[in-house]
This record gives sequence, structure tokens and C-alpha cells, in this order.
Amino acid sequence: MSHRFEFVSLSIPGLYRVIKKPQNDSRGFFCRSFCAEEFREIGLAESIAQINHTLTKKRGSIRGMHFQNPPHAEVKIISCIRGKIFDVVVDVRKNSPTYLHLHMELLGAEDNTCLYVPKGLAHGFQTLTDDCEMLYLHSQSYEKSAEGALNPMDPKLAIDWPLETSEISDRDRNHPMIDAGFKGV
Repeated sequence: MSHRFEFVSLSIPGLYRVIKKPQNDSRGFFCRSFCAEEFREIGLAESIAQINHTLTKKRGSIRGMHFQNPPHAEVKIISCIRGKIFDVVVDVRKNSPTYLHLHMELLGAEDNTCLYVPKGLAHGFQTLTDDCEMLYLHSQSYEKSAEGALNPMDPKLAIDWPLETSEISDRDRNHPMIDAGFKGV
């Protein structure tokens, strides 16, 4: 099989930078965004159940830090298809050796990369350009009762957002801070 992706293991177990390998010719390029057979090699045993597309209009906007609790925990494959973002994941798996560790990554429409985010990681991002579009592939459908989140401004996470925050939803601004009651997933 000719591989269309390179999977680079990152600092949190199960987290991968996925480098897409476009085929170029005089017309432009063709690039595979997903292949179940190749993603099985890094542990994706489930089907893609939902695909979401977002537009964030203003540079400096923050979205996050979201996750789904079991039994609705999900794998996410995250691509920036327009603009550039500062992407952040936090390991919230209570028995993980990297519990509450962060990984930050720049994702942009021009770099042919995406992130494979395993179950049990919270995800958020800040836009570095105006009009950023993101594409999310999810292994589970969204379930409101399973929704979980961390506050992106929590001093315990100490996320060093690169820009001053221009916009953040009231919902994201009011997510809980990590306290003694937070036990992870």
C-alpha cells in the first residue's frame, strides 16, 4: 500500500501530528484527508461518525477546551483548512502518565498537517488570522449529556496564548477551573 500520511508521535501518548502527502501536478494538487485503513495503524478502530466545519471570523479568538466524557468519548482528527491557528490539547485521562500535560501545535491551511487527538484529551485553539476554518472528524456523534470542558484561561493549565484574546464565548469563558474535585476522565 502506498501511504498518503506520515504519523508523528507527539509528547502525549496517542497524540499524533499527521502529515498529508499531496500529489502535485500542473493543475494543482490532490490530497487525501482521511483513510480508515491508514488511520487504523495508529489505533483508530472506530468509524467516523460526525464531521464538523467551523468558521472563526476574528484573529485572536479562542474556542475550547472541550471533550466528551465516556461512554461518548471521541477521537478527533483536526485540520485547519483556511488561515492559521494555535492548537492546544490537554490530557485529562486520570490514569495517564501525562495527566494535565499540554501540547501546543501550529496548524495552517498551507502546511498539510492535522492532529489526531485520542479519547480523553481536551481540545481548543486560538485563531492567528482572520476567517479561520476548521474541519473536525469525530469518532462519536456529539452527546450534550457527555459534554466536558476546561476553562481556557485556567492558571493551572497556564496556556500561553500567543495573542491577546479578541473574542471568547460566554460559555467557554465560564467553563470550570480545575480544582480538587476534578478527577479527569
